[in-house]
Amino acid sequence: MKALKLAALGLVAAKSASAGAVTFVAPAVVAIEEPARMGGSGAWLIPLIIAAVILLAVTKK
Repeated sequence: MKALKLAALGLVAAKSASAGAVTFVAPAVVAIEEPARMGGSGAWLIPLIIAAVILLAVTKK
């Protein structure tokens, strides 16, 4: 009976020793930063070209 109690005590001690950390530590959040744009994107050229084509089509004689 004594050996059974010692074995149970050993299992409980081993289980709590290998349980790990008690508190949860959240991992650090990595912020991804978008690179800064140099100058304009050139997106204004497309509407300008469309307006020029429409203007040329309307004023053509």
